[in-house]
Amino acid sequence: MTVHSVSDVTRYIKGMFEHEPILSDLLIRGEVSNYKRYPSGHAYFTLKDAGSSMKCVMFNGYARNLRFAPENGMQVIAGGNISVYERDGAYQLYVSFLTPEGAGALALAFEQMRDRLAAEGLFDEGHKQPLPRFPRRIGIVTSSAGAVLRDIHNVSKRRWPGVQLILHPVLVQGAGAAEQIADAVAFFNEKYPVDVLIVGRGGGSAEDLWAFNEEVVVRAVYRSRIPVISAVGHETDTTLVDFVSDRRAATPSQAAEFAVPDAAEMERFLMGLRARLDAGRKRQIDHAVARLSTLVQRPWCTNPRMLIAPLMQRSDRATAELHRAAKEQSVAARHRLELVLKRLELLNPVRVLYRGFSIVEKDGRAVSRVKDVTAGDRVNITFADGKISAVVEQAKEQQNGA
Repeated sequence: MTVHSVSDVTRYIKGMFEHEPILSDLLIRGEVSNYKRYPSGHAYFTLKDAGSSMKCVMFNGYARNLRFAPENGMQVIAGGNISVYERDGAYQLYVSFLTPEGAGALALAFEQMRDRLAAEGLFDEGHKQPLPRFPRRIGIVTSSAGAVLRDIHNVSKRRWPGVQLILHPVLVQGAGAAEQIADAVAFFNEKYPVDVLIVGRGGGSAEDLWAFNEEVVVRAVYRSRIPVISAVGHETDTTLVDFVSDRRAATPSQAAEFAVPDAAEMERFLMGLRARLDAGRKRQIDHAVARLSTLVQRPWCTNPRMLIAPLMQRSDRATAELHRAAKEQSVAARHRLELVLKRLELLNPVRVLYRGFSIVEKDGRAVSRVKDVTAGDRVNITFADGKISAVVEQAKEQQNGA
C-alpha cells in the first residue's frame, strides 16, 4: 500500500471538488454569521442553517461591487464554487455573487445608505438652501443626449427667455457615472459659479438610476454652495439625491419650472400691480379734488380776512388784559409806597420835637445821660422851631427813678 502525504491527499480532494460540475457553479441559501472584511478588501464569513455551516470567502474583486453591506443574521443567497483551502484542509465556498433573500440587493443597499447618511444629518431640512427668485445662469448636470436637456431648455426659455443655460455633460449610468456627476457639481462650485444647479436624468430601472444613489454624488450635492434641484427619473422614482437636494422635482420639466419664474405670469402680475397703482393714484387724486372743492366753498376762501379775524380778536383780548394787569400792578405799587412813607413819617425825629421834646448836644454829639455833662459845660438845645445855647449850672443824676 502506498503512503501519501497530507498535502497529496488534500490536493486530490481539491481536484475532486473542482472537477465536479455541480460544485463549480451553484447557489446556496443561508444565514450570514461571523462576517468580517479585512483591509485587503476580502470578506470572510460563514453561511449556516439549522443543520450545518459552511465557511465562505469573497475576494475584493467581487466584494467591492456589492451594493449592500452584509450583516450577521441576514438571510442571503450566495453563488460561487466550492473548493478546498489546502492549508487547513477544509472546503469552503468561494463567493462571486451575493444578494439578500427577499428584498433585492439594490433596495437593501438603498435603505442602508439612506439610514446611515440620514444619521449624519445630510438630509436635514435646516441645511437646505432657498432657490434664487430670478436666476441669470443655470448649471445643468446630465447627459448631452436624450430628452432631459431638451425639456429643461424648452421650459426654461419659454418661461424666462433671458436665462443662460450651461451644460456639463456626464454619464448618467454605468461605470464612472457617479464620479462624473460628483465632479460636475464640484466644477460649478469651484470654477464656474451659477445661480442654481439642476442634476438629473430621465426614467429607468433602479439599476439605471443607481448612480444618483452613490455616496460620492450625495456628498457632493450636500457640499454644494449652489442650490441644487434634483430631477431624476419620473415622479415614482426616488433616489438619495432627492433627499439631499434643496428641491426635488418629479420631472426635468418641473425642475425647470422650479428654477426660473414664468415671464408671462410675472407680466400679468406687474400689470395687476400697475392697475392697482393707477386705481390707488386715481382715488388719491379724486379725494384731493373733493377736499379742495370743499375748502374752496368755505366762507374764508371768499373773504380771506375771516382767516385772521379770530387771531385779531385774540390779540385785542390779550392787549386789554395786559393793560388791566399793568394798571393793577401800578395801583398796588403806589399803595405800598404810601404805607412806607407813612412809616417813615412816624419815625421822623422832628415830629417828636413838636410833641414837647428837645435834643441836647455837646460838642456836636447828642447827650442822653446826665453823667455825659458837668457844671459849666456849654450845650446846644434843639426845639421844634429852632436852637438855643446854654451853660450847665448843675448836673445831678436821679436815684431809683426819683
